[in-house]
Amino acid sequence: MSNAEKRIAVIGGGITGLAAAYRLEQVEGIEYQLYEKTDRLGGKIQTELVDGFVIERGPDSFLARKESMSRLAREVGMEGELLANDTGQAYVLKGEQLYPIPGGAVMGIPTEIKPFLSTPLFSAAGKLRAARDLFLSPTLKANEDISLGHFFRRRLGDEVVDHLVEPLLSGIYAGDLNKLSLKATFPHFQQLEQKHGSLIRGIKATRAPQPKAMDKKSKGMFLSFRQGLESFVHAIEQQLTPAAVRKNADISFIRKEGERYLIGLADGTIESFDHIIMTTPPHVTARLLSAYPYFDYLREMEATTVATVALAFKEEAVNNPYEGTGFVVSKKSPYTITACTWTHKKWQHSAPLGYALLRSYVGRPDDSSIVERSDEEIVETVLHDLKQIMEIEGQPEFFRVTRWRQSMPQYHVGHTFKIAKIKEDVARNLPGLHLCGAAFEGVGLPDCIDQGEAAVARIVQNL
Repeated sequence: MSNAEKRIAVIGGGITGLAAAYRLEQVEGIEYQLYEKTDRLGGKIQTELVDGFVIERGPDSFLARKESMSRLAREVGMEGELLANDTGQAYVLKGEQLYPIPGGAVMGIPTEIKPFLSTPLFSAAGKLRAARDLFLSPTLKANEDISLGHFFRRRLGDEVVDHLVEPLLSGIYAGDLNKLSLKATFPHFQQLEQKHGSLIRGIKATRAPQPKAMDKKSKGMFLSFRQGLESFVHAIEQQLTPAAVRKNADISFIRKEGERYLIGLADGTIESFDHIIMTTPPHVTARLLSAYPYFDYLREMEATTVATVALAFKEEAVNNPYEGTGFVVSKKSPYTITACTWTHKKWQHSAPLGYALLRSYVGRPDDSSIVERSDEEIVETVLHDLKQIMEIEGQPEFFRVTRWRQSMPQYHVGHTFKIAKIKEDVARNLPGLHLCGAAFEGVGLPDCIDQGEAAVARIVQNL
């Protein structure tokens, strides 16, 4: 069969599906169709531009060192719009006080002795316990998996985990450290422990050769776009053949018939394809493929529910004595918020001159009830917490509450093995079906782009 006769369906118009569609657009002689259930592309990427504010309602940036997103930005003409975040001190809220995150800490792991010894964030006993990492034997064998909580508590002790590691990592995965898989989230740490016998030594060794560090001191680790992340979505969409993009497309089922796949739509129409690239959330993928017994893990995969709360103020209404970009909250502190970004300080493009923009997060893996309250109740709760830390006068000029229900797939212990089993079953029984997206091999935007592009590369290789 020639390329001209090949039809590819991409299910889901989030960043993974967009990356896949963009790559398919560049392959000669292939017909593709991108199906999106809602009336817009971009998935969790949502930017609102209002009165000079750039408000991200989903992710606000991506890691600069993961280069696939920057590369794609160049390809779609957005390189000139890229901005690095303004660097500055980040803090941990413990009790009623903000403590600077110690210098040299990588994901909470100390790599510089002096700032770690001098920080009042930990007791002397807590610091001594963390230093035992230098003498402990490796925690597990190469192909084992344990929880992040178990791993970090064994290496660094409870105090450093509770007041630094847990709040930092929860900000990335919105998950429970005692359930999250080390192998699926931070296999790098497992490898460092194996190679160097210590996390602290391992990270010091990998950080050491940084001759250009001084030149880059003013640049942040994260990148975004001048008009917000959604401007990147629009730029990709403009590169796609309009007729190949189907919005408001409600799919009922996907099943294999002979060598091809049938997609049944809610309006009764059925379409036929040679390959399917699935980028939908895990429970949606499992439902659409419910004719097959291979996807129970996707159906059962936990996903956390959170909300982001953006508050806009006149700058003089917020007396913030701290210089920095924001703070994470120790789980043992009596607050509802889990983190707060001083967005106007971290991203100067996000607020007009003379205004402050604060973005807080609520909802925990073990308690997301706050997310179901009214906007006004959520804002009141967030304001109450913020006023314990800084002086805020009156009410915000406006606010935006965005609820993300069941939105962050949780990579629990054993995740990599279960995903490998699914992919093995699919390769054997459903060739031509390609599973990718945040539920599989990374939740970050560049990780999702990598997965969408890899799916297309596999298809092209098969052709």
